[in-house]
Amino acid sequence: MTADAENPLVLDVLHASWTAYSFNPDEKITEYPHAVGQNTLLIAGQQARNNARVLFFGSLDFFSDEFFMSSVQNANGGQKYSQSGNQDLAISLSQWVFKEKGVLRVGKVKHHKVGDADPPQAYTITDEVEYSIEIQKLENGKWVPFEADDVQLEFVRIDPFVRTTLKGKGGVFQTKFKLPDVYGVYQFRVDYNRMGLTHLYSSTQVSVRPLEHTQYERFIPSAYPYYCSAFSMMFGVVIFSLVFLHFREDAKDKTE
Repeated sequence: MTADAENPLVLDVLHASWTAYSFNPDEKITEYPHAVGQNTLLIAGQQARNNARVLFFGSLDFFSDEFFMSSVQNANGGQKYSQSGNQDLAISLSQWVFKEKGVLRVGKVKHHKVGDADPPQAYTITDEVEYSIEIQKLENGKWVPFEADDVQLEFVRIDPFVRTTLKGKGGVFQTKFKLPDVYGVYQFRVDYNRMGLTHLYSSTQVSVRPLEHTQYERFIPSAYPYYCSAFSMMFGVVIFSLVFLHFREDAKDKTE
């Protein structure tokens, strides 16, 4: 049994050793075996895009009492064990395929401006925003806080304008960031996909509007030269007016 190494939906659970190969033992080997070395999969799993799970086993003997209770010996160190780990592996795999473990869900999702408690009807460009999401994981029939350091948030309009890593504590992942200076309809999007865990997706749509006329800066620093030129021209006009109005030439005597 082999699998496509580039398929992200396939999980290589247990593979053979380097010296193994797969072929019919009752026939003479006349061509290159179908599977050789660690490419030979003994147990493989697949999780579809809708989180459906399936497992493939190379032999039904894996579930037999003989394989569960047989003793094993380490080929390298020679250490012996009274019982193999096949039974523990079978139980763990059965819990995974029936979604008794490795399942994630989204709890509360919050977003608001920094310093506020409730989300506004619409954000304004360049606002400082705080976002938090609660993620839980199913373990032993109970939902417990999920711990990870690779959960990311994207602030998306058509393409992501902001992508940042969320900091988690107690199953609550949060971050603060500044909104882009482009208005439109955006989404807070968390798209978390990791091997062995269910696909987690959360999307919250918000609107971002431009600045109101009362929110623009009264004076722009980059326009100070233009301000200076305007006031200097006004000052020059005043001086010119004073000189023009108050300057009088001496009268000249008329000579015949």
